[in-house]
Amino acid sequence: MHILRGGIIHLAQLSVLFDLYRQFHRQPSDIKSATEFVKMRLNNRDSVFLIAVTDKGEGMGFTQLFPSFSSVAMQKTWVVNDLYVDVPFRNRGVATSLMQATKQFSRQSGAFSLKLATAKNNTQAKAIYKKVGFKQLTEFDYYTLVEKS
Repeated sequence: MHILRGGIIHLAQLSVLFDLYRQFHRQPSDIKSATEFVKMRLNNRDSVFLIAVTDKGEGMGFTQLFPSFSSVAMQKTWVVNDLYVDVPFRNRGVATSLMQATKQFSRQSGAFSLKLATAKNNTQAKAIYKKVGFKQLTEFDYYTLVEKS
């Protein structure tokens, strides 16, 4: 397994994985829109993808990070928006390796922190996050406002 920073050369693998990720979150498959979304993120450089690939170049999983800032610390932070491992590659350490690489990327970029959110019932992901050193914050309530459905 290799963890690489995703680039336009990985568009096909990332698009398939991203479409599967959306299906995991109960969205209909739409490979065309998934490809466009991923392509825009890569071309605009407004997110970073890390992709796990087999020795043969087959996409196994990915993380997607978005940049942000801490006003209080006055420093850059990263938000891990997405983590996905394709079903045939689960329980092989792919998610842990992706999260370790994500931590390394964050450190190398000089970020102050790395943040993420997950569903309360996502026990499998929570175990991985704790394993790689994330701490659950309980002193904040998070809110969202959805303008479009």
